Amino acid sequence: MTSIIKNPDLVDEGRVRVEWARNNMPALRKVYEELADKKPFEGYRVSLCLHITKETGVFVEYLKRLGAEVSLAASNPLSTQDDVAAYLASIGVNVFGWRGMSSEDYYRMLATALDIKPNLVVDDGGDLHSLIHSRFPELASKIIGGTEETTTGVIRLKALEAEGRLRYPVIAVNDTPTKRVIDNKYGTGQSTVDGLLRATSLLIAGKTVVVAGYGYVGRGVAQRFRGLGAKVVVTEVDPLKALEAHLDGFQVMPMAEAAKIGDIFVTCTGMRDVIRGEHIKLMKDGVFLANAGHFNVEIDIKALEDMARDKRSVRPYVGEYRLEDGRKIYLLGEGRLINLVAAEGHPPDVMMASFSNQMLSLLYLVEHGSEMDRKVYLVPEEIDRKVAEYLLSGWDIKIDRLTEEQEKYWRDWRV
Repeated sequence: MTSIIKNPDLVDEGRVRVEWARNNMPALRKVYEELADKKPFEGYRVSLCLHITKETGVFVEYLKRLGAEVSLAASNPLSTQDDVAAYLASIGVNVFGWRGMSSEDYYRMLATALDIKPNLVVDDGGDLHSLIHSRFPELASKIIGGTEETTTGVIRLKALEAEGRLRYPVIAVNDTPTKRVIDNKYGTGQSTVDGLLRATSLLIAGKTVVVAGYGYVGRGVAQRFRGLGAKVVVTEVDPLKALEAHLDGFQVMPMAEAAKIGDIFVTCTGMRDVIRGEHIKLMKDGVFLANAGHFNVEIDIKALEDMARDKRSVRPYVGEYRLEDGRKIYLLGEGRLINLVAAEGHPPDVMMASFSNQMLSLLYLVEHGSEMDRKVYLVPEEIDRKVAEYLLSGWDIKIDRLTEEQEKYWRDWRV
């Protein structure tokens, strides 16, 4: 196969970028080193749909070194780092993606990544799993299993399972504690702020930031903005999460009320139409709309365009929409993932948690996939614990151990 990328001449820049990430992902390096002699993926074909970033570059490079034939498609039209794509193509990875792809190209590249007829599938958002089930069901019989990186993708896969249509087992890497806490909360929290600052160069202190959704991503985003001095409002549909946001010290209200007072809006839900035309009508002049969920459906962009008298680009990744009444609404990153469109996504030392889980989950599928039902599974607890230990070791953090007497006390039911 021949990779389809933007510029192969960027290979040297990509090599340095991946090297930087590799040096800051000690836990993932430890996983790789323990498996290197065994080459457990020898003879396996792995199709992946992931953000083509320097961190993904390290994961994919290790997969190839461990024996896999690898085919990688971009999981977002605007998140690819073209120099990383060039480097991966130079080392024999089949790469299909570039920054600025059209929607048509995006889905065509997803299909191309399946040409290797994979045994294992790694996805970020569920598009690759969905494509297999809708357009290429004949491939499913050869697939041992798959993994899923995001909340949105897990929701889609559980819907497939509920309908009895899931064709192979999938491990929900997104739902394991070391991924949810480190990646979703701390990674997305920091990188969302990073993306918004790079796109706008705004002062955050004193502004009212409305965070839609208080899952792990929303918690991280809300906390990071509060740390910069923002007044943070949370909107929710889940009463338990709304209670948690309230007890964490945030204002909680419906979007229809928050729309009147917010300066910056960040959607973190995985649901479509969280910010609708009815909300935009209530917003102040000069507000900023950003999305930290997976797909560009959380903000109703069509409604915004229908309401606009004209629009223009005023900065990279900042679209200005002038409404009929003269108000200006600024949409960041075309409503796509602001942390990947306007910044570099999660830091390497965040992504080593996710990709360590991915690597060990793929190994688990190789060893146990034939015995597993066609269901969505949690990451086995022993894998999550092992990843936590790798992370602590990589950061040179030591912890206590239970004594023998404590172990006995833990197991004894008597008073």
